[in-house]
Amino acid sequence: MKLFTCAQIAGIDQQTMKLEPIASIDLMERASFKVADWLVQHIDRKKPVYFFAGPGNNGGDALAVARMLAWSKLNCTVFLADFGRELKGDPAINWARLEEQNQVILKKINSEDDIPEISPETIAIDGLFGSGLNKPLEGLAMQIVKNINQSGATIISIDIPSGLFGEDNSQNNLSAIVRANFTLTFQFPKLSFLFPENEQFVGKWKVLPIGLHHEAIAQTESNTYFLTKEFISGKITRRRKFSHKGTYGHALLIAGSYGKMGAAILASKAGLRSGTGLLTCHVPQRGYEIMQISVPEAMISIDPSESVFSELPDLSAYSAIAAGPGLDKKAETQQALKSLLQAKPEKLVLDADALNILSENQEWYSLLPENTILTPHPKEFERLAGPSTNSYERLQKQIQFSADHNVIVVLKGAHTSISFPDGQVFFNSTGNPGMATAGSGDVLTGIILGLLAQKYIAEDAALIGVYLHGLAGDLASAESGEYSLIAGDIINHLGKAFLHLE
Repeated sequence: MKLFTCAQIAGIDQQTMKLEPIASIDLMERASFKVADWLVQHIDRKKPVYFFAGPGNNGGDALAVARMLAWSKLNCTVFLADFGRELKGDPAINWARLEEQNQVILKKINSEDDIPEISPETIAIDGLFGSGLNKPLEGLAMQIVKNINQSGATIISIDIPSGLFGEDNSQNNLSAIVRANFTLTFQFPKLSFLFPENEQFVGKWKVLPIGLHHEAIAQTESNTYFLTKEFISGKITRRRKFSHKGTYGHALLIAGSYGKMGAAILASKAGLRSGTGLLTCHVPQRGYEIMQISVPEAMISIDPSESVFSELPDLSAYSAIAAGPGLDKKAETQQALKSLLQAKPEKLVLDADALNILSENQEWYSLLPENTILTPHPKEFERLAGPSTNSYERLQKQIQFSADHNVIVVLKGAHTSISFPDGQVFFNSTGNPGMATAGSGDVLTGIILGLLAQKYIAEDAALIGVYLHGLAGDLASAESGEYSLIAGDIINHLGKAFLHLE
């Protein structure tokens, strides 16, 4: 799914009206019906419903939804806010339709004295401002928002929480944004929905398709995407009848140190479960027996050091290499990692301590082979690229880092973002909070390594790996819940994740 800026979405709306063709009032009606249909199925019909509408198109949506819910015999009251703008166009038409229907209590908010008391038993529908907002709320609008937020009511925002910007909120007034429990957004999620600091405003969000024209979407350029099952499924290579283990590559995992062999075990198992034909794990001497017992399917390359990675093995037999889980940062490990970078392996994944070592030796950035996949969590990325004040700024740094160093960055999080050197960014749609557990990142490294070894190009290995990782976590969570999920559960559900994609 392409993701667009709010300005681009407004342009797609206009193009839809021309190409379909459809009048703006009818497109508003179509969008409002989708919201009304969701509400009828999900809210408590016995509770009063308060609609807070502004004078723009977002308010027009709210007015239309109120009319539709009134036909369904819900108890609806509309509060139309006067922000000094004349009600005209489609919103004015919908206000007139409400007056004609005469089934909804209609009130206006001209001052703070007109703001109603909102009980916790109320459903508050936020239609004050839409995605076209470009400055922080103030005055009467800010006071209405604060009253809604303080009410304890269930808050549902239409398209976007009022006061929230669609992309960069670094200059916004965060105290003047609706804190919705649910956001019903049209056709595409807004970019700001994918940033962790905005969860407090967006709540749970649902994309409602409203039939925006496919040509308008196709003709609007974007470098930002949201991963879907159909997209990922189309990238999975089906196995041939006469293939053998050599067909699916030989992966090398450089991982583990004294006291941290668990990371090597998890990454190894994940690499094997993701389909690599052969896997060798290079570990320190003290890790040999642990690995042989824990992962009998893996072969072992033994480092001269008893406790850490200190020397690079012969790399000629391997189709893909990953390094980092549980490595530690000893001086000899740092030099061995430098030797790995200087060897310029064609397919390389760096994670965990490999990234931490890299961030302490930033002059080595120039040694990174083209399309190396880096898989940092936010703190590791901060060490690599410097601090950011918010997620939007961090995303820009991520895009720039990929371009500057010709690498793929997998920045882990609730909606993991994958950036390519050409400026493309993909956000993941799978995963759940249960995956915030020790070893989850090691599993992701193993999955990506296993895919790389099977001759997937680096870009596809990153995208498929991230999606599969999250999907396996979702399947595990569905069985045992989020609280009890551990990294091994993700590995154990990789098979079901592949079947789900088939």
